[in-house]
Amino acid sequence: MIFPDDNGGLHAVENISFTLCSQEFLCIVGPSGCGKSTLLRVLSGLLTPSRGTVAFAGGAPRTGMVFQDSNLMPWRSVLENIILPLEMENVGEAEARNKAQDLIDLVGLNGFEDNLPRDLSGGMAHRVALARSLVHDPDILLLDEPFASLDALTRERMGTELLRIWQARQKTVIMVTHSISEALFLSDRVLVLSQRPGSIKLDLEVKLPRPRTEEMLYTPQFGEMATALKEAIE
Repeated sequence: MIFPDDNGGLHAVENISFTLCSQEFLCIVGPSGCGKSTLLRVLSGLLTPSRGTVAFAGGAPRTGMVFQDSNLMPWRSVLENIILPLEMENVGEAEARNKAQDLIDLVGLNGFEDNLPRDLSGGMAHRVALARSLVHDPDILLLDEPFASLDALTRERMGTELLRIWQARQKTVIMVTHSISEALFLSDRVLVLSQRPGSIKLDLEVKLPRPRTEEMLYTPQFGEMATALKEAIE
């Protein structure tokens, strides 16, 4: 992916090639500015690659995306924010409300349906954003550092919640994160990108059993993988 500028173009990512299995959870890490978010936007279709293709079995997938900011509409309630993608697809009101309520139950926001975003904590707002991204039943879920703005304890809690939701819905997930421990705790594989222009420096299989527990973070196996990722990033 090359962005035009006055110096021959900014090369964001190059020579990236990988495959992903259905229902796999993939994390992408790397130094700041290496093209992680750019790659995610190419995969989502928001950006057209300068060269190369993105191919999905069965044709173009339904995609859900969550950004660093929850991007909730401040004048809409929790329920109304989650329903928004269904409104854009002209889904009937009763069906849309039922689907949204199912997601509200799944992400643990029962009782907050009528609350406005200003009344929610950071973690709750990100749960709404996650529910909104899932309400139209996407084939693939793309997450761009969705918990980066949260404090450490809330971030850990949201990681555990994300695993619970992923196991319940069994979606294919690609997540960008700056956190090595978060990447290892959540994913089946971790891709490490090099300095810009980003290319794949390491493709690491995370050989930890599921379901994951916090105790795994303190095992020698986890430490060895964390060291391998850190060395690849540096």
